[in-house]
Amino acid sequence: MASHMSGGIFRKKPFSITRQHGFTTIALICFFVLYAPILTLVFYSFNAGNNLMLWEGFSFHWYVLAYENELVQEAAIRSLIIAVSASMISTLVATMAALGTTRTQKFKGQNLIFLMINQPLMVPEIVTAVALLIFFAIIKTFTGYYGLGYLIAAHAAFCVPFAYLPIKARLDGMDLSLETAAGDLYATPFQVFRRVTLPLLFPGIMAGAMLAFVISLDDVIITEFVKTAGQDTLPTYMLGQLRRVITPEINAISTVLLGISLLVVTIFFLVSRKRF
Repeated sequence: MASHMSGGIFRKKPFSITRQHGFTTIALICFFVLYAPILTLVFYSFNAGNNLMLWEGFSFHWYVLAYENELVQEAAIRSLIIAVSASMISTLVATMAALGTTRTQKFKGQNLIFLMINQPLMVPEIVTAVALLIFFAIIKTFTGYYGLGYLIAAHAAFCVPFAYLPIKARLDGMDLSLETAAGDLYATPFQVFRRVTLPLLFPGIMAGAMLAFVISLDDVIITEFVKTAGQDTLPTYMLGQLRRVITPEINAISTVLLGISLLVVTIFFLVSRKRF
């Protein structure tokens, strides 16, 4: 029965989607579609042979080959430099933006500012990439500079909303009474921020920084449009290899990237749940 009697009063059982017929089956199908290709990639990264789909024995050969590949080493170092730099810049900008949109009284145009900060999330990435390509091409013409600064700036701009959302969510969930109490005890605004707001906000900042790092590390489209010759990152190097000869080395590199991403996302999840 959908209801039962208790004390002469009929009470309905609370609705739960997990109790619906077929929920488990649909959930398992979704998980299979999502993760079966990834597990296949990881499995064949340990294949001893050259064939991507024919298992020829277990081996770390392709991991060793990728590790000893100078092009992979250079691309990996470049990817880390760009990801760390972009993460730091975007997190700093996102933190200031979050404070400016949450620790002030409501003002005209506040929703427009929120919309503009999150614009990269709503506009197709290819549009952002083409816009950055044209913008940086003009700057290159006048300055003659062709270094990694353009890639760092492009990644940082794209990662700002990803860092902004967890930081703003943390600020929205914080109790203002502690900051108010510190102000009542004659603390200056800077002291309130350094002693109260920043320690409470730190988990959100770390979560935003790690999310920005993962987004930057995995980016292909913006990197492909903005980079110049000799500035391949790991994702663009892999894309170039797929256009030439496909070997299990790509599987090995993808598995390492997957492991790094899972590690960072796990830390992001744990940090975002932390309460002070």
